[in-house]
Amino acid sequence: MSLQTTSDPVQEAPKQGRIQAIDILRGVALIAMASYHFTWDLENFGYTTPALTAFGWWKFYARSIASTFLFLVGVSLFLAHGKQIRWPGFWKRFAMVAVAAIAISAVTYFVTPDGFIFFGILHEIALASLLGLAFLRLPWLLTAIIAAAVIAAPYYLRSEFFDHPALWWVGLSETNPRSNDYVPLFPWFGAVLAGIAAVKLASATGLLARLGTWLPGRWSNPLTFIGRHSLAFYLIHQPLLFGSVWLFSQVMPAAPQDKEAGFLPACQTQCEQQRDSKFCTSYCGCMLDTLKGEGSLDKLYANDQSGVWKSHLADLAETCTAATEDQMQGGQQ
Repeated sequence: MSLQTTSDPVQEAPKQGRIQAIDILRGVALIAMASYHFTWDLENFGYTTPALTAFGWWKFYARSIASTFLFLVGVSLFLAHGKQIRWPGFWKRFAMVAVAAIAISAVTYFVTPDGFIFFGILHEIALASLLGLAFLRLPWLLTAIIAAAVIAAPYYLRSEFFDHPALWWVGLSETNPRSNDYVPLFPWFGAVLAGIAAVKLASATGLLARLGTWLPGRWSNPLTFIGRHSLAFYLIHQPLLFGSVWLFSQVMPAAPQDKEAGFLPACQTQCEQQRDSKFCTSYCGCMLDTLKGEGSLDKLYANDQSGVWKSHLADLAETCTAATEDQMQGGQQ
């Protein structure tokens, strides 16, 4: 049995109006994203365990939300341009997302310069939408295979060549840069390609046409509305949530947290963006013991921004990095 690759590329998106099931799914993903960001805000103001959203279920939850969004980007790209690329509409949407991404970078650079968003979900959506056009006419199976290769790329293509900051957006550097929202091309473009492959298969089998005839009840109206205005929801919800938690913290501040208990998970989270978990556990223990030994843990939490203190922290980090690497090399002998 041979693949009908000659007919596959000319599959067309259905000619009916918007598919409400897709809007509903996008709305659910947006609500899930808001719940994650609200929890992050609570953590930021000290109402939860430090680094709660960076580990375990919460980390999986965040990645699932991002994957769903990017999968739907691929689906929407095919539905809008599968038959023929409508350039005016495409460029209008692309410009809106790109401008919003630039605005996010600018705002976070001034608010959180140590972890500003230089290539987050909106940056990825803009670039992936542009690159995804090249895959709209490929067979669904070939697109799915390429999607799998893109998702797996960080496991076999990482190189020091990509460690230069100008190439961090690629996602193949040996060490991950620090950012509050880092969604690089690899592996996340794979989710967009998976969406394109899935909707092409659904179109070929008639599933997409059947979804187009589904009319949900009135319960879906809020989700449909949110799903159809996803960019506006994305840009508005976090400032509202963050501002609300901040206002609450002015009235009822969070109870002071144990600095020692909070240091290790926070250090582990930051460290694991660049090194493996085993190294980070030892490294963070070294940093905590050193800071306690010299009585400077309180100064760390005082957010001292002086050059002398930053230089001292860099020296401590270098010392603990060397000590941890020696310890791990000794354990391997």
